[in-house]
Amino acid sequence: MSKTENQLQLTAGDLRRLDPLLQHRSRLGAMVLLCGADAMSFVRLRELLDETDGNLGAQLRKLEDAGYVGVKKMFDNRKPVTWYAISRSGQAALKSHLAAMESLVKAADL
Repeated sequence: MSKTENQLQLTAGDLRRLDPLLQHRSRLGAMVLLCGADAMSFVRLRELLDETDGNLGAQLRKLEDAGYVGVKKMFDNRKPVTWYAISRSGQAALKSHLAAMESLVKAADL
């Protein structure tokens, strides 16, 4: 098998390992940010990701539905605050997704 054929097989395999849920910029960004924190508020995620409330809310809901993040709602001085934290399954999914991305970048041979 030639080097090019081998690269194509590796690339196809890595593409299949990419998590479709983490291919969206906001969802991937939120997961990476949450990976480095115990928890993060919705407001802070919105600021860091430069998203609208509606879009970020929809993207975080998808991560929550998949079990990738946990959500805790609290009140601070009578104001509602929503906190997000990455779950163990979310950490595993992110690790696998990033490993597949890294393999794809290496296979690009630029």
